[in-house]
Amino acid sequence: MGLKVVVLAGGLSTERKISFSSGTKVCGALRENGHRAVLVDLFLGLENMDESIQENPETLFDELPELLPVVFDGVAPDLDAVRRSRRWQSPSLFGLGVLEICRSADIVFIALHGMNGEDGRVQAVFDMMGIPYTGSGYLGAAMAMDKMITKRMVRPLGVPTPDWQYFRGQCAENAEDIAEAIVEKLSVPCVVKTPTGGSSVGVFIIKRREELVPAIRECLSYGSDLLAEQYIEGREFTCAVLEGRALPSAEIAPKTRFYDYTNKYQPGASEEICPGRCTPEVERRMGEIALAVHDALGLMTYSRSDFIVTEDNRVCFLEVNTLPGMTPTSLVPQEAAAVGISYGELCERILRDALAKRG
Repeated sequence: MGLKVVVLAGGLSTERKISFSSGTKVCGALRENGHRAVLVDLFLGLENMDESIQENPETLFDELPELLPVVFDGVAPDLDAVRRSRRWQSPSLFGLGVLEICRSADIVFIALHGMNGEDGRVQAVFDMMGIPYTGSGYLGAAMAMDKMITKRMVRPLGVPTPDWQYFRGQCAENAEDIAEAIVEKLSVPCVVKTPTGGSSVGVFIIKRREELVPAIRECLSYGSDLLAEQYIEGREFTCAVLEGRALPSAEIAPKTRFYDYTNKYQPGASEEICPGRCTPEVERRMGEIALAVHDALGLMTYSRSDFIVTEDNRVCFLEVNTLPGMTPTSLVPQEAAAVGISYGELCERILRDALAKRG
């Protein structure tokens, strides 16, 4: 009989819906591999299940709930509505019975994305409780989640990354002053983003000065910190690391706009070419940088770094993801497939590597 695995998804982040898509796909693959895998929402937990299961969560592994297909609607989740929907009255991020069922599992496969999952806090709780889990540890996850900290960590190592300006503890009323500072140091075009966001939510490419203030205000609606970056013209690439090896790159060509939330996850919205269309030298350089970033932040098992490649073949690192998407259209599974690793094998390798390190 296979392992008892909790696939932890959902949670409270702008990537909640994508997390369910990843988690459902992973859970199905682990079941096909012979494991007793159950999909659990980090925030809502077991509150919609029978009282007998709430009282004894381990019984979920004996009669696995049906996995329902997830259809992405292209719309970011209404997190206030999610909060209101929870019947269990608790300030905890962990829903009813979540920690209990995670504690009774052999391992937790973390399929969370974004804040409250990819930022290291869930991992820190699991470390304190002795619960084995997949992916990077709390410290590496926390540093990678903050794009500003990542840039400060890797630029001294020679990793090329766009110049930036960081604004901490700001509010929308300061948008004009922030805009003036950005124009003075970085000029326009530029990019403004929330430094701990994911799935390109809260990311704006600014081509004209009048676009800057509204974008700053929108970014600050996600939090009080803001990151402005030099705009680099070029093609978008990504390169994953799996168990100490750089996988082939993937090139991303959105059919409209840039690689934003909808273009990432709506089937057919972007053309994804793997391996990417680049020179062998560019491919080698992306792999080197992806490995250097992975090692510098102390990441584990797998990660995915994003790049811009300019017309003259300069490689520019943007950010790293410690829990990259595992949806049907996600890039890491595509890159793994390019070297003959099936989706099921990829999930199994992530699981087994975590067990070897934390089991």
